[in-house]
Amino acid sequence: MRTRRTTTTGLYIATGFAAFLFLVPFYLIVRNALSTDAEITGENWKFFPTDIQWGNFTELFDDPTVPFGQSLWNSAVVGVLHTLGTLLVCSLAGYGLARIPYRHANKIFYAVLVTLMVPTAVTFVPSFVLVSSLGWVSTLRGLVIPGLFSGFTCFLFRQYFLGFPKELEEAARVDGLGYWGAYWRIVVPNSLNFFAAIATITFISGWNAFLWPLVIGQDQEAWTVQVALSSYMTNQTVNFHLIFMATAVSILPLVFVFLFLQRWLVQGVAQTGIKG
Repeated sequence: MRTRRTTTTGLYIATGFAAFLFLVPFYLIVRNALSTDAEITGENWKFFPTDIQWGNFTELFDDPTVPFGQSLWNSAVVGVLHTLGTLLVCSLAGYGLARIPYRHANKIFYAVLVTLMVPTAVTFVPSFVLVSSLGWVSTLRGLVIPGLFSGFTCFLFRQYFLGFPKELEEAARVDGLGYWGAYWRIVVPNSLNFFAAIATITFISGWNAFLWPLVIGQDQEAWTVQVALSSYMTNQTVNFHLIFMATAVSILPLVFVFLFLQRWLVQGVAQTGIKG
């Protein structure tokens, strides 16, 4: 009994310490976002600024050199479109590989796995040349479409659908549904937890993307929030208070998405099941 109590206490202490370490960066972001540059870089450290600088928030959106509000909107649009497109394309590809009988299905699946071993840097320049030739530079099409297919997401969907009960799909075919009907009316409604988990991960990835939006969004009107964040740090100046305020504002959508979908995220990850 004493051993179990000691173990439980140790787990609580370890969990509390891990939570503390996890929350420290968020405290620093909020603390510095409401401070002046002098308080951020000064030698005399204070737990919280004496005079809270609420004006940093309005300064962030009133700055004429960085369209931060437009950047937030662009990231939201890109994140939503990227998430919806990836779910549709990769789920259809994964379902086809898992359920539609085709003699070359395994070969196609292995080809998809091979794409996971190709470094992103290898395909970056060819992708930019293609997007540029199509006239998609500084457009939403250029930001969204090239990243719609993910080999890893396709792999996850394929593995998940392999473990999906075939009896439900067979019953759908008895009722006259084809592969598309079974997928749309039976598989998708019964796989919302897994879809929500993939959607959460995909949205966070799209929101945090930096290198591709930096290259494609050459006009300020096409900047995403990560590109806007980088503009506050140049070779000549560093606006510390704006960097931290912009960071605090930019992570709020991710926090809301995670809090809203966390239940489905946990359940979806638990249902992934790697089955051959």
